[in-house]
Amino acid sequence: MLLFRRYSLVLWFGVIFAFFSSAVMAQDSGWSAYKSRFLMPDGRIIDTANKNVSHTEGQGFSMLLAVFNDDQATFDKLWQWANTTLYRKDIGLYSWRYDPNSTPHVADTNNASDGDTLMAWALLLAGDKWNDSRYTKASEKLQTALIKYNVIDYAGYKVMLPGVKGFNQTSNVTVNPSYFIFPAWQAFYAHSHLKVWKDLDVSSTAMLSKMAFGEFRLPTDWVDMQADGTLKPASRWPTRFSYDAVRIPLYLGWAHPGSPQMAPFILWWQKSPRDATPAWIDVMTGTKAAYNMSPGLLAIRDFTMANAGAISPNLAPKDDYYSSTLQLLSWWASHKG
Repeated sequence: MLLFRRYSLVLWFGVIFAFFSSAVMAQDSGWSAYKSRFLMPDGRIIDTANKNVSHTEGQGFSMLLAVFNDDQATFDKLWQWANTTLYRKDIGLYSWRYDPNSTPHVADTNNASDGDTLMAWALLLAGDKWNDSRYTKASEKLQTALIKYNVIDYAGYKVMLPGVKGFNQTSNVTVNPSYFIFPAWQAFYAHSHLKVWKDLDVSSTAMLSKMAFGEFRLPTDWVDMQADGTLKPASRWPTRFSYDAVRIPLYLGWAHPGSPQMAPFILWWQKSPRDATPAWIDVMTGTKAAYNMSPGLLAIRDFTMANAGAISPNLAPKDDYYSSTLQLLSWWASHKG
């Protein structure tokens, strides 16, 4: 009998150990698979659905994931590639895009404020996690440059422009609401106590409430703001709630759980079964994509619908860079955020 009890105890602890080991492996497998698919030896992340170009968005997303996964070696490689290849010393920001198929590889030196924000957020988190002031100081420098070159006062709002050039027109400004990275702004404010970051948070949530377009009251990927504060779908882009705007509820819910601003996204996605949700909708015409959401878009849907149990860190076979990134970010926001 004693031998049987000892055997049962050993078996029980073995089951527990196997369970927790598999859980840890599952959490790690997403990051390991991600690196194997999208991280090049030189430290750049490739956008596999876009001719393997690289951009600050990809570097920033991946730097965040490296911090979340406690992978400092990869973090340093990602950051070094961006510094070597994309950094603009004249303004302290980063050129937004690198194309390995063109000459020069960096043809457009404009920045993308979401990429710069993601990198600054990752650097701030890295400084805290690894107790390294180099990262913290670099984040502070990048935050200062963002404020100087991308943040303006317009129509009574504090506005984050998408880039240094091309979005501040004579009669209006164009914004991309998926560049409203609320959890990053919260982190910047908690670190610096600079009022501008809180003002951006307040202004951008107020702007979102006015980006209620079409039957389903959804924002579009790009939005024009007039001098009187009027907001309408941007004239230069399709009037879709699509691959950009889908990030809005992820950032909003991450920073402001339970925000009433989440309601339009919940109501829209409630209209379709989870596995038959159109990838996008034209908010003005009602035309829907003829194909369904990818795993990454579904992960944001699950996050928004408080269905965290459906979000896995295990990447779908052959899923592309963007979808895989959104899936892992949604997992972290749901389980660790």
